Amino acid sequence: MSETLTATPSTTKTNSGALATLVIVFFFWGFIAASNSIFIPFCKTHFSLSQFESQLIGSAFYGAYFIGSLVLYLLSSTVGYDILNKIGYKKGIIYGLWISVIGALAIIPSANANSFPLILVSFFIVALGFSLQQTAAQPFAISLGDPATGSHRLNLAGGVNSLGTTLGPIIVSFFLFGSVGGEQKNVTVTNVNNLYLIVAAVFAAVALVFTFSKLPDGKDDAKFEGSKKASASLVTMTGLIIAIIVVGQLTAIEKLPLLIITLLVVIGILFYSNNSAVKNNDGWGAMKYPQLIYGMIGIFVYVGVEVTIDNNFGALLKIPGYLTEAGLDESKISKYVSLYWGSLMIGRWTGAIGVFNLSQAGRKIATVIVPFVAFAIVLLVNRLYGNDIGDLLPYAACILIAVAAFLFGQEKPVKTLLTLSLLATAAMLIGVFTKGIVSVYALIAGGLCCSIMWPCIFSLSVAGLGKYTSQGSAFLIMMILGGAIIPPFQGSLGDIPSIGMHHSYLIAAACFAFLAFLALKLRAVLKSQGLDFDNQIGGGH
Repeated sequence: MSETLTATPSTTKTNSGALATLVIVFFFWGFIAASNSIFIPFCKTHFSLSQFESQLIGSAFYGAYFIGSLVLYLLSSTVGYDILNKIGYKKGIIYGLWISVIGALAIIPSANANSFPLILVSFFIVALGFSLQQTAAQPFAISLGDPATGSHRLNLAGGVNSLGTTLGPIIVSFFLFGSVGGEQKNVTVTNVNNLYLIVAAVFAAVALVFTFSKLPDGKDDAKFEGSKKASASLVTMTGLIIAIIVVGQLTAIEKLPLLIITLLVVIGILFYSNNSAVKNNDGWGAMKYPQLIYGMIGIFVYVGVEVTIDNNFGALLKIPGYLTEAGLDESKISKYVSLYWGSLMIGRWTGAIGVFNLSQAGRKIATVIVPFVAFAIVLLVNRLYGNDIGDLLPYAACILIAVAAFLFGQEKPVKTLLTLSLLATAAMLIGVFTKGIVSVYALIAGGLCCSIMWPCIFSLSVAGLGKYTSQGSAFLIMMILGGAIIPPFQGSLGDIPSIGMHHSYLIAAACFAFLAFLALKLRAVLKSQGLDFDNQIGGGH
């Protein structure tokens, strides 16, 4: 639906001015999403929450992506045309920004009322706006020039997004605690009010910039492909998840079994849909392709593990005896969170090297140099904000291992996904069975491995979909839902005394092991359709 590429002539030049304006929204998605890692431990302490309850911030945030994308798709299916394409991608981004303004402003009275449920609703509204922005901005970036170079523009936008994820935790920590690396300060409601008043003002300013800019409307003539049975399947999934949430709120049933049931519902409905489509593909659209079903589960797990490593990290760092004898103050967490998201930036900048017209030798040299340039930027940003970066320097060894993995992957999606998934599995196991800075490095290295998994999974999942490529892309984006379910699942395990926060990271290891299996499964499915996809170059996210 919203991912349809425009039929721009191959001679079209990139609208650089419009693209520069557009990447601003990519920055703020990363800024806010990564900042949740600082806000979550604050809320856990302030509202005396369990680890599971604190992860509901992530559930509200990433659940809104799923709900927003699904509602837009269903409405478009009902009217028979792409609503977002009808109003134009530019207006879609503007509307999304104003929705996020409302959500950011709603956090202020929610904090004043000392109400965690209201804060969850506010975060949901912020992310609902993000959902509309992202659904519009990605195809909009492609439409601003030759479609053949669309992935180049998305790589640039992804790099800016990663810069936002690196800066976000540090800046938010400064506004909440008054400093980044100093002793913990007693956070008041005024701190929260000031932070989100500024966030709302920035969103509003960007919306006004877009409104009065000379950006094109961003529309295309692609036909909207509806799928009644696929729509019914997604609605059923949503209804069951909502029912499970209601049961969890109204009964004393433990959260862990409910989360396990939720995971089974998502996976079960997707496989049921594909099996039904194989018998009779009429009305199933893109869901008749097994690679899409595996890809949807893959995106679900990938986003889930990327978010859960980070969202539970603050709680782990605060545990006495893990990194420091007394446990780390909340105000000192930001530099490690920043390095995690900085690791994603390091990997994505490295993954973007392929878009430049370099010789084979030039690419290899750049693949070695660029990650360390990005690492230097992460260190510089932390140093400028007053963080002691001495204990971050040895992390360069992890980057060197990642560089070797990137070179070994040869930009082939299956090989790269398999290599990084196995490496990440090993890193998570090292992180679980060690303590101190070695464990911290290992868990943060999950960001290096996650950095270029999205384009690998995405490109493999939509291969061979033909006219259903756009619809399949929309379904894949809905599976950001994994960020709403897997983190609280890990959090609920961390609340069990016999497991604890540290050993709950075995969930991350299991997720990466599954993604390694998925790489092999996707290769087999595509080969059975005559697609030797690993001979093609993976795009960027």
